[in-house]
Amino acid sequence: MKIHSYILLTLAMLFFSGNFIVGKAFEGVIPPFTLALFRFVSAVIILLPLSWKTIQLNHVLWKNEWKPLTGIAVSGIVLFNSCLYLSVNYTSSINAAIVDALTPAVAAILGFFLLKESLKKIQVVGIILSFGGILWIITRGSLQTLLTLSFNIGDIIMLFGIFFWAIYSILIKIHSHKYPTIAGLVVTMIIGIIILLPFSIGEWVTIGFPAIWEWQILLGIAYIGIFPSALALMFWYKGVAAIGPAKASIFFNLVPVFTTILAVMLLGEIFSMHQLFGGIIVLFGVYLSTYQRSVARRKLSTKGEYKKVADAE
Repeated sequence: MKIHSYILLTLAMLFFSGNFIVGKAFEGVIPPFTLALFRFVSAVIILLPLSWKTIQLNHVLWKNEWKPLTGIAVSGIVLFNSCLYLSVNYTSSINAAIVDALTPAVAAILGFFLLKESLKKIQVVGIILSFGGILWIITRGSLQTLLTLSFNIGDIIMLFGIFFWAIYSILIKIHSHKYPTIAGLVVTMIIGIIILLPFSIGEWVTIGFPAIWEWQILLGIAYIGIFPSALALMFWYKGVAAIGPAKASIFFNLVPVFTTILAVMLLGEIFSMHQLFGGIIVLFGVYLSTYQRSVARRKLSTKGEYKKVADAE
């Protein structure tokens, strides 16, 4: 059973990694708001039939919870994805994925300030290491770049993106236990689509509607709708249910690894030593920043209290 769960989680991370690749491949072809819109329209088309009855039965819940649902949609659906797709217009998909790996450390900081969660010394060390690794990557290991603040704008945009994703993670932690899993996801996607639509129309007015009718483009749009948005999330939920959120979260470290492999193979990107060195520091720092919480969750699970922790995720 565990091996099956590990396979599902590994596939989920592979599918998430493909999102960076498609975003980079569509650089200059589909603008960021439009690409995010296409992604979630495709995902809703797939997931809505699976959750329609549940959505209907919980219409009062959606009405009462519109504020947190909107917050989840704005931070996780609209802002994060728009930042991701905009960032890869200026930086490599490898850089974007490594910067994205910083998310747990940022979430730990926000949890400390917003949720009054404690931070152990080892977590603080991990957070500092993670940010140091990201700084090394965006400066390419150059002190001159740091002193002149001549950073790649794409890396900075992705940093904003992980801040929005960390806010999304906090909101999920607070509110997700109220909603049926797939139905809640679809409702936030629909809210996100409504918000994305006027921004996408603005892109169409200023730079024109993208030429999406070539089979390669349609295939890419179908991919980000089916794999990272639908299948990956369902595999993730199954994996978490089987082995728990603490162990499952470790699999996210595979995203920059898979993204790097795919970017080199499919996009011809160059993987440099400063990315390798910085990426190792980031992943090690993220491991430290989440290590203590993982231990605490395992202790809770042995006391029969695991469900409370899982629900809090």
